[in-house]
Amino acid sequence: MSETTRVPDRQAVTDAVKRLVVRESRLSIGAQQIADDEPLNGSLLRITSMGLLGMLIKLEDELDVTLPDDIFVGKVMYKVSDLVDVVSEGAEVTR
Repeated sequence: MSETTRVPDRQAVTDAVKRLVVRESRLSIGAQQIADDEPLNGSLLRITSMGLLGMLIKLEDELDVTLPDDIFVGKVMYKVSDLVDVVSEGAEVTR
């Protein structure tokens, strides 16, 4: 990623994450219906570890960022906002 590439703002990351968790969970609802504190693996969303890895690749493409290989080190992701935090921080680090 070049220095001139803009890091996506938190809202752009949140929107992209919510679209992908809806798609990954095979839901027919709008991404805007997903709460920030919605569990990634609960009664509504069903995100597996393999699904999460695939989502990160899609997020890199959609947000035009390169996330670090060690993005999960020391991170715990239970909710949508946790995933948004990790992706936002990862995009900043690789800037």
